[in-house]
Amino acid sequence: MKKILTLALFLGAASPACAAPDGQALYGANCGICHQGGGVGAPGQFPPLANRIDKIVSTPEGKKYVTEVLMNGLAGSIDVAGATYVGFMPSFKSLSDDDVAAILSYLSSLGGTKPVPVVSAADVAAARAAPMSSSAVAAARKDLNAAHPLP
Repeated sequence: MKKILTLALFLGAASPACAAPDGQALYGANCGICHQGGGVGAPGQFPPLANRIDKIVSTPEGKKYVTEVLMNGLAGSIDVAGATYVGFMPSFKSLSDDDVAAILSYLSSLGGTKPVPVVSAADVAAARAAPMSSSAVAAARKDLNAAHPLP
């Protein structure tokens, strides 16, 4: 048995170090306190993410915007599904590109878009490489909404 386990580890069999990040667990640990389990949001406080992120990241501009939000944060007033939210979302740049991509891909899976849009670590790295102020992110949201109305 010990020889089989040693061989499996040598060949790179699934081990915690090799496993892909768990987007749902990362979301729960980093985002769920505000946006609630399953991304349902908290009325009047934190906007829902479920059934929205998949639609937003379906366009290249939307994917860029969402990764910019996670890398730079967002402050101020936003309109979501007919409700206005005023607040502050912190940056999550302390997380790895793989972890942020896993969170966003998990959130994409909570919508009805098929195939489910996937956010890659390279998408996140591109946003990380071009830091923005939270007010610039808010301006990007307005531009995106004008081109592709946000849900």
